[in-house]
Amino acid sequence: MLFAAKIKLMLPIQEYFLFTLQKYLNRLNLFDLTLRLNGFPIGKAKTVLDEIQNKSESEFEIYINQKKEDIVSYHLNHTSFYKSLAKNIDPKNWNSVPIMTKRDLQQPLKDRLSKEFSIKHIYINKTSGSSGDPFVFAKDKLCHALTWAVIQNRFGWFDLDFNTSKQARFYGIPLDKKGYYKERLKDKLSNRFRFSIFDLSDDAFEKCLDTFKKTAFDYINGYTSSIVQFAKFLNKKNLVLKNVCPTLKACVVTSEMLFEDDKKLLEKQFGIPVVNEYGASELDLIAFQNPKDEWQITSESLLVEILDENNQVLPFGKEGRIVITSFYNKAHPFIRYDIGDIGVLSKNSTLQKPILEKLIGRTNDIAILPSGKKAAGLTFYYITKSIIEDDGQVKEFIIEQIKKDTFKIIYASPKDLSHSKIETIKTEMENYLEKGLHIVFERREYIERSKGGKLKQFTSLINRANN
Repeated sequence: MLFAAKIKLMLPIQEYFLFTLQKYLNRLNLFDLTLRLNGFPIGKAKTVLDEIQNKSESEFEIYINQKKEDIVSYHLNHTSFYKSLAKNIDPKNWNSVPIMTKRDLQQPLKDRLSKEFSIKHIYINKTSGSSGDPFVFAKDKLCHALTWAVIQNRFGWFDLDFNTSKQARFYGIPLDKKGYYKERLKDKLSNRFRFSIFDLSDDAFEKCLDTFKKTAFDYINGYTSSIVQFAKFLNKKNLVLKNVCPTLKACVVTSEMLFEDDKKLLEKQFGIPVVNEYGASELDLIAFQNPKDEWQITSESLLVEILDENNQVLPFGKEGRIVITSFYNKAHPFIRYDIGDIGVLSKNSTLQKPILEKLIGRTNDIAILPSGKKAAGLTFYYITKSIIEDDGQVKEFIIEQIKKDTFKIIYASPKDLSHSKIETIKTEMENYLEKGLHIVFERREYIERSKGGKLKQFTSLINRANN
């Protein structure tokens, strides 16, 4: 009895200690502290970013021109890989700088590094491989810290703070033991709760909903397709998430295309602003939707160009290949790097504030039709989406190009599509594209995702075979 009484007296002390510890950790700015402990100078990066953002328009133009020349000169002098790639160029003549592709980078990392850096003193990661050309890349530590400084700055537009705001995270997670627990630890340190995106059943979403009821989340962040499925679940239940979790401020979607009708669904069912993010792990946050609903390019650390098939810069408003230069990565060159995407910069863009008007898709997601005509693969997805999902039976679907004239629509549904729906889809495909196409339909119980949890809406098996 005496022992039990002692334990009872101790409990309030333990609770007070945990409460005090949590308050102390919050004051430490735990996210920033974790970066600093890993050698990433986040304080310096924030200072650099602040200085760039305070430049006038004329000062910014001088800054951009100087950074272009500086990064080319640096890698010509310190990186033998880049020197061999960029022969006979003039750092002062930007048009003489060659275009880098992902294929150029598919060689051992040690052969691509600047001689000023070693494997032990840089940030190393690998691309997802969604483009079909995966590779390992590196950033120096200031460059990586600047990436996080930009991300924190952009999230701040919506009153979100990486050090204090609670994140509901819809991402994949490694299934091996080491990778799994590493991500869980990062989640804890980053003040986020991770929801599984490998189970998108109603039962799983009921558990998600219960967590939202009990947790004061500030924002949602994750893969577009998974978050859209959660919104559809809420729609069936006639629930608005903001009413369930009043602390929510915004939803940030990333990694997959966000269609306009899906954005409207998210806004309706979540009751909060929906923010579209576009980035690449090897580069930076490329564009982030600002409070004016503009997809603002990260001009502070990146130069984004739109090029035609002859590598000529296109004027604002014209569609072409997205080519990006990273100004601050001295460990590894990403100079006029063809990321593999197609897009359009708005006519309202300026050098200091470029606006990404449209992201059309990846260059390897282009469908080549029997006539020789080319069409963005997402065209097929968009045409079909407006027809296939209107009755709520189809949860998700993807499209594969099997042959030049043959496309397979794989969909997850408890029952087959009706004959009339199938015929409507076939007719619309021919109206928008060309006649003589064969459309094959395949129903599945569910659609498998990549190991990382992404859903690839369109895949051309023709292009992949040719690559």
